[in-house]
Amino acid sequence: MNARASDDVARIRDLLTEHLPGFVVDSVGFRGEGLENVAYDVNSAFILRVSKEDDPDRRASLIAREAELLRVIGPFSPVPIPAAVVVADTALMYRTLAGRPLLDTSAAFRARHATGIAGVLGGFLAALHAIPVDLVAGLVDLDDDPAAQWLADAIESYRAALPIVPVAMRGRIEAFLAANPPHGRHEVVFSHNDLGIEHVLVDPETVAVTGVLDWTDAALVDPAYDFGLLQRDLGPAALGSALANYPADQRGGIGERAEFYARCSVLEDLAWGDEAGREPYVRKGLDALGWLFP
Repeated sequence: MNARASDDVARIRDLLTEHLPGFVVDSVGFRGEGLENVAYDVNSAFILRVSKEDDPDRRASLIAREAELLRVIGPFSPVPIPAAVVVADTALMYRTLAGRPLLDTSAAFRARHATGIAGVLGGFLAALHAIPVDLVAGLVDLDDDPAAQWLADAIESYRAALPIVPVAMRGRIEAFLAANPPHGRHEVVFSHNDLGIEHVLVDPETVAVTGVLDWTDAALVDPAYDFGLLQRDLGPAALGSALANYPADQRGGIGERAEFYARCSVLEDLAWGDEAGREPYVRKGLDALGWLFP
């Protein structure tokens, strides 16, 4: 364990002593790290996420907002989501949900079960998108950049990821990056806004979706965005399965925009995964290039 992790463990013990008097910390183990949080397993029963935000006021606000958001939307979700048991200025802790991240399963497992899992997640997104925007006002921000900005960011990601992009794929990717982005208007909805397979829990035996984690990025967004992440990570048939469980009168234009977001975000995943040394992200991104740029 490095010095930073040792310091975090000491702070975690102090934090839990302060917020849960009488709580006995038997074990603390490193669980994982993303762009915004470091996660620890506590007593093999809880997940404690320590924010990486440097500004203390913003950090406390983000954590408090997420905890309240989870309380508000919990009754609407057809899939288990975390419920905070500790809300501190630096961290949030919730009881561990059953299952394992879909990212940690094999590519063969995901290919076999992609449409079934995506179908469940399509119903999950339908439920989230039906939550009245007024209900989450003040708890989430608007995250709805224009398509031209997405394309500009994708170009930067592609340049960063170029050394690991197969030569045979480069022409097709560059043609996409040189084309005009999709046009059209859409109403924003409340959504998870980061529904990649690293945040989806499944039971490997029953293939049931057992939870959706990490609501840090939840926002008011284009309803197509999270569908795009499902297409990126699980393939085009999965997108069709997810949309089949979404209200038919609300599907207009989602497929085209979802594919656009899938193509942009896979380049972002590849660039970040390569820079951060996160091989699972690189591997899933390279796999996805085949169906996103056929």
